[in-house]
Amino acid sequence: MLRTDRCSCHGLRKATRHLTQFYDQRLAPVGLNIGQYALLAHLAARGPIGIGAFAATMAMDRTTLGRNLQPLERDGLLAIGPDPADRRSRLLALTPEGEARLAAARPLWRAAQEDLDARFGPERTQALRVMLAELLATDLA
Repeated sequence: MLRTDRCSCHGLRKATRHLTQFYDQRLAPVGLNIGQYALLAHLAARGPIGIGAFAATMAMDRTTLGRNLQPLERDGLLAIGPDPADRRSRLLALTPEGEARLAAARPLWRAAQEDLDARFGPERTQALRVMLAELLATDLA
């Protein structure tokens, strides 16, 4: 029997679902979830970028990234087109509608961040972010 209180992976997955619901509720008024917000925000920060490079940036495989990009492309929030430097490659870019939606979502995301800090404690949320970054930098292969 799995002792869930002793399994780091299970605890992290439960916490992730808990936080995802928290952020999704805050972003619902602009029609985004936290995963979509993260994709748009990272894409805005990097400008047009190849799909492979963006998948690496987001720590996602290309197939999963593709599935997550489809609704954003369908809704006109991003465009996927040929790379002028290499027509075999495809570039991702925010559309004007994507930029507008992201601008509308940013204050909601910021308010969620502040609410989490208030509920969990700013020092603890900062420590959590540091530990998560350290975990991501740890070679687990």
